Amino acid sequence: MDPVRFDTHPDRYRHWKLDLSEAAASGVARMILDVKDDLGFAPGYVLKLNSYDIGVDIELADAIQRIRFEHPEVRAIVFTSGKDRIFSSGANIYMLGTSTHAFKVNFCKFTNETRLHLEDASRESGIASIAALNGIASGGGYELALACDEIILQEDGSTAVSLPECPLLAVLPGTGGLTRLVDKRKVRRDLADVFSTLAEGVRGKRAQEWGLVDQVVARSKFAETVKARAEALAKASSRVSAKGAGLPLLPVAVTRSGESGKLTSTYEFVTLAIDETTRVAQLTVRGPKSAPAKSGAELREKGCSNWIFQAFRELDDAILDLRFNYLTVGTVVVRTAGDLESVRAHDAALLTLVNEGDWLAKEMLLHLRRVLKRVDLTSRSFFALVEEGSCFSGCLLELALASDRVYMKDDEDKEDDIRVATSAMCFGSLPMSNGLTRFQTRFLHDPKMVDAMKGREGPLTTREAVKAGIVTIAPDGIDWDDEVRVAIEERAAMSPDAMTGMEASLRFAGPETMETKIFGRLSAWQNWIFTRANATGEKGALTMYGKPERAVFDWRRA
Repeated sequence: MDPVRFDTHPDRYRHWKLDLSEAAASGVARMILDVKDDLGFAPGYVLKLNSYDIGVDIELADAIQRIRFEHPEVRAIVFTSGKDRIFSSGANIYMLGTSTHAFKVNFCKFTNETRLHLEDASRESGIASIAALNGIASGGGYELALACDEIILQEDGSTAVSLPECPLLAVLPGTGGLTRLVDKRKVRRDLADVFSTLAEGVRGKRAQEWGLVDQVVARSKFAETVKARAEALAKASSRVSAKGAGLPLLPVAVTRSGESGKLTSTYEFVTLAIDETTRVAQLTVRGPKSAPAKSGAELREKGCSNWIFQAFRELDDAILDLRFNYLTVGTVVVRTAGDLESVRAHDAALLTLVNEGDWLAKEMLLHLRRVLKRVDLTSRSFFALVEEGSCFSGCLLELALASDRVYMKDDEDKEDDIRVATSAMCFGSLPMSNGLTRFQTRFLHDPKMVDAMKGREGPLTTREAVKAGIVTIAPDGIDWDDEVRVAIEERAAMSPDAMTGMEASLRFAGPETMETKIFGRLSAWQNWIFTRANATGEKGALTMYGKPERAVFDWRRA
């Protein structure tokens, strides 16, 4: 398969249509799914029945992002199908059956993040969403509907909703369907049990009575009902205060160089250097070169080149590149370079604009939050190195706190050049999937340490950072190179499966949320199930799908 790239534009969409023809008047945009059967991301399968693959979902993720930044006039989105009597049959089964295990897991993770971004757009940005099911919504198609605020089902005698993965494929719904049924829609456990084992699904009034959809509407009245409800949600949206033109999202520029085994992706503020021989990546984020935007007008003038936005867009692209295209690279060494106070100045300027009610500044802040969550959820070992010239402060200190370990050099002769610093950004603006800040998660054992960190104005030396609990290990200047090298080599030599499981278990201490359930419970179970013979073995249900023979199961419960 060719490398997976995430840059696209509505002009290049092949499977989705973003319809903004009524947005200026009503505040409603329409996302119409009309998958082209023969335009799968990879050869070997046909995208029948509005089924989707990674290419379809890259377009969806791009559209949600563009609506948030480019179209402040949009306050509600209607998701519907361009095909008659089929909304979506979900992830393409033949694509899953022919994909590697790692690709299946990464695909599910990306689609999960995309649906969470849709929910985030509703919760944080006031962009409501309606799933207008004008045909069968099965598997991932229904899971997309579950991520919307409301689901309206067409009553036509055939349209149904279903999660057929368990009975048909011996796997789980891969994008949070089971969790959203009981956590978000609060469907009774027994009814959810029946529903999730009915391959044919549930239709009509029963779907509404069980809580699987919000409304069931006759085909003759379906379009007008959806239109009226979408306009009502748009009218009630908090986004009516979003004034001014949107920000066009320019492509993220990157230069890729090197040869097989050693490749470097260079952005303006981010560098990702891959060494597949050692299975280690070097990820460097550079601080700002210019002063921050101090007004909404200046923020719009800088646009995509505003450091805090551009750097994190580049970081997002690098993390996705690492996930999909460098599967054997399991350890990431994180560095920063630049001026601590410049980073803090950008933090302060952005938060000031957010507090003044600037919608674009808020969207940039929310984007930072989503990117840092992407780091949290990436199955790689992250080691942050604080050295001379580092700028782990504010939003970039969050990158260190998101790492599994923080190494900080202890060198008294250079302590003025080796510092870390907090900013207001660290204390509520960038929560993790568990709903807590990274400091709150770090100091569950002593919450008073968070309050102590809030009171720290200036940068911390190595010894102060160790005492404050920010640093894991602080080798002295003489031992620094050897100690860091050995730690990285030891980590890279450990079982990637064990490290993935260990990291995911340790990163989200504290309360459980719908997000942590989806990425913890679901990802762990699905990861295991995808390797089981009952699903993907020679006679497994996913392997045998569409063939005349029945699947053969190992009946032992594990």
